[in-house]
Amino acid sequence: MPPSPPATRPVRGRMLYRSAAGIALAAACLLVWLSLGVGIIGKDGDPANLMYFGVLAIGVVGAIIARFRPIGMARALIATALAQALVAAIALLAKLGLPYSGPAEILLLNGFFIALFGAAAWLFRRAGRIA
Repeated sequence: MPPSPPATRPVRGRMLYRSAAGIALAAACLLVWLSLGVGIIGKDGDPANLMYFGVLAIGVVGAIIARFRPIGMARALIATALAQALVAAIALLAKLGLPYSGPAEILLLNGFFIALFGAAAWLFRRAGRIA
């Protein structure tokens, strides 16, 4: 793709930033809803689902440390995606959630959130390069 004219770069960077923020916030809201309402690991009310609040805490603290700047937000969301993967690994290795949540369900749901956090990180990184 040819480089954008200088006048359109700030607009494009803002659009990428807003898209990334929207994806990250939607993923966070969906993660809270699923972990509290339905239960990703096991049934509703399973204490193992509280690990997901640690995932969100990493994202929030990372965003504050980054001062909501695009490159820092990308790093915070990469850390959030890694924390999400760690929760999935812990759930699988400790066999949490059985018999309600099998390994395939845990992998699929956590992979979905890892992909969302990763996509938001990628968009933040692109927004930071344009700005």
